[in-house]
Amino acid sequence: MLKPIRRLGQNFLVDPNIVRKIVDAVDAPADSCVVEIGSGTGALTGSLSELYPNFVAVEIDERAVEILRQTFPGVDVRQMDILDADWAQLAGAKELHIVGNLPYYISSPILFKLLDSTFPIKRATIMLQLEVARRLVAVPRTKDYGILSVATQLAADVEILFKVSRNVFRPVPEVESAVVQLNFKEVRLDSDRFVREIIRTAFNQRRKTLRNSLRSIVNRTGRELDAAMSSRRPEELLPEEFAALSDFFKAR
Repeated sequence: MLKPIRRLGQNFLVDPNIVRKIVDAVDAPADSCVVEIGSGTGALTGSLSELYPNFVAVEIDERAVEILRQTFPGVDVRQMDILDADWAQLAGAKELHIVGNLPYYISSPILFKLLDSTFPIKRATIMLQLEVARRLVAVPRTKDYGILSVATQLAADVEILFKVSRNVFRPVPEVESAVVQLNFKEVRLDSDRFVREIIRTAFNQRRKTLRNSLRSIVNRTGRELDAAMSSRRPEELLPEEFAALSDFFKAR
C-alpha cells in the first residue's frame, strides 16, 4: 500500500462493503459526468469507471496518480488540486455528479467549492468526518447548527446515508466518518451571495441577538429589523429565514 502523506490527510478506504455502498449511492444516469475527488489508490475508481463512461478521477498526489494510471488504463485521471478544478471544463454539457472520500483537513473548503459552483451540480455523495456531517444536517437551536448548516441547506437537500467506522481505513484515523448526500436544488435560495455575508456576520456573534450581530448591515443598508426579528439569535433562524433577510436588506 502507498505510504500515506500526513499533510494530505490520506486515509485509504480498504473495506469492499463500504465501497459497494458508496458506489450504489451515487446512482447517476449512465451518461452523466461523475467526478471522483481524491481517488487515492483507486478503491472506488474501478467500480465507478465501469459504470460511468464519462468518469474523471481527480487526485493531487503524483504517486497515487501513477498507480491509478497503471491500474486503470483508459480512465481519465487528472493530477490537480480539487480546489482549482473547473467543473464546467470537467463536465462539458453533461449532468455533473461528485463522489469522494474527502480529506478531513480540507473538507470545509471543498464543501464551499461545491456550494459556490456557478456550474450546476446535480448531486454529491461524499465521505466526511462524522462531526462535519452532523453540522451539515443540523437544525436550529442545536450546538452543531451554524454557517455550514445554513449554507448547505439553502443550496441542497442533505442527508446522512450511513456512518462509517474508522477501522475501514488504513491508516486508522482518530475519528469516525459518515457518507453524506447533497441533492442540489434547482431553485437555490443562496444564489445571491449577499445571503452568505448575512449568515457569516450573524454567526460570528451567534449568542447575540440580530439587533447587535447584524448592526453593520443595518447601518449600511438603512433597513431596520422589526422588534420580533431583531430580538432573535442566529441559531434560532431556519435557513430560509436567512434568505428572507437577504431580500429584506436589499429592498428599497
